[in-house]
Amino acid sequence: MPESNALFQLGIDLNSVSSNSQAEVLEFPVHAAPEVKASPLTSSDERKDFFIERDGDRFAGTHLIIDLIGASRLDDLAHIEAALRRCVEVSKATLLHIHLHHFTPNGGVSGVAVLSESHISIHSWPEADYAALDVFMCGDAEPHNAIEVLREAFSPSDIRVDEHRRGRGMV
Repeated sequence: MPESNALFQLGIDLNSVSSNSQAEVLEFPVHAAPEVKASPLTSSDERKDFFIERDGDRFAGTHLIIDLIGASRLDDLAHIEAALRRCVEVSKATLLHIHLHHFTPNGGVSGVAVLSESHISIHSWPEADYAALDVFMCGDAEPHNAIEVLREAFSPSDIRVDEHRRGRGMV
């Protein structure tokens, strides 16, 4: 099935625009086969987990909640797509798909980069020079590396980052 129709099976046609809304939807499929880092199954079909152990904690993944304040280029789809790709690259993650939705009339963007290790999402309000991002990654990925990419890409006057260790104490 073509990548652009994957969510259509869920009853969602992401490429159609309702008659009462003006919106632009852009798909950025990954044309090359994604790099395979490690199989989640061993040769004996035992599940190999990708949990993280750091500072005596065992958890499923690192979830960064990032606010960009006083940021620019938050309505530029091509620029946002390039920034998300760079975040994936420097975080040593594996990109599966990027989907961005451009809202009108304010030009805000909502979107997600779906990763083998989880996701990066963005919601922007260019009229307020503000963007909210989630960077959630498990395994050997390095999500903190995305922060500097976001700083360079959107030139915010302030970046606020909160970290949550998902699954802490449960895995």
